[in-house]
Amino acid sequence: MTSAVDTGVWIRRYQPAPDAGVRLLCLPHAGGASSYYVPVAAALAPAVDVLAVQYPGRQDRRSEEPLGDLRELADRVADAVSDGDERPLAVFGHSMGALLGYEVALRLEEAGRGPVRLFASGRRAPSAVRPGEDMHKRTDSALLEGVRRLSGTDAQVFENDELVRMVLPAIRADYRAVETYELRPGDRVRCPVTVLTGDDDPMTTVEEAHAWSACTEGPTDLHVFPGGHFYLNDRAAEVLAVLRAHLGL
Repeated sequence: MTSAVDTGVWIRRYQPAPDAGVRLLCLPHAGGASSYYVPVAAALAPAVDVLAVQYPGRQDRRSEEPLGDLRELADRVADAVSDGDERPLAVFGHSMGALLGYEVALRLEEAGRGPVRLFASGRRAPSAVRPGEDMHKRTDSALLEGVRRLSGTDAQVFENDELVRMVLPAIRADYRAVETYELRPGDRVRCPVTVLTGDDDPMTTVEEAHAWSACTEGPTDLHVFPGGHFYLNDRAAEVLAVLRAHLGL
């Protein structure tokens, strides 16, 4: 794996591109880590400076307590990118990362440095609520089985008891953050939103993905790919093409 260049505690730059004209802030899914975006950084450098967020409670931050509040996470991430860099910033988030990206975008816009675009992948709109989601309250085995069914984690992880014990607190905290989140009435971002989803995603229907249009004052466009919740693992080339097109590459 390419070694990361740290930008504070929260940001990893796996392919630093200081001369790039645009930055892309990448937010992982529930249970995910910054390293998920190593291939994205490699594919887009040197035209894009990819900033991959590392949440507490995993990998090199595994000794830290994971955060189970999405708004607190958004506060921390927004602070982390308040580094004086004047280059345009776009935000990409997958699953939990899409919801978090929405809240980060709201904060950046409030501070007068809003993103040029939000890419929301594998997540229904913040306004599309499914009552009764309680994964974070389930037993360890039930929680892990739910994660396993989404097919986004290497099956070997679940066969390693020590590794499972290590990642379980972060997974549970991430699900708590998502499942206890409530959109505040009147909240809408101003930036354009590009929505990406799989046509067989149990977590997001195409109709729920369409609902992102009600969460922004800007334009939206929707890209539907064959696949499930982690459609982008198999459709990386197509997803990267969407990113390049919207980033003007």
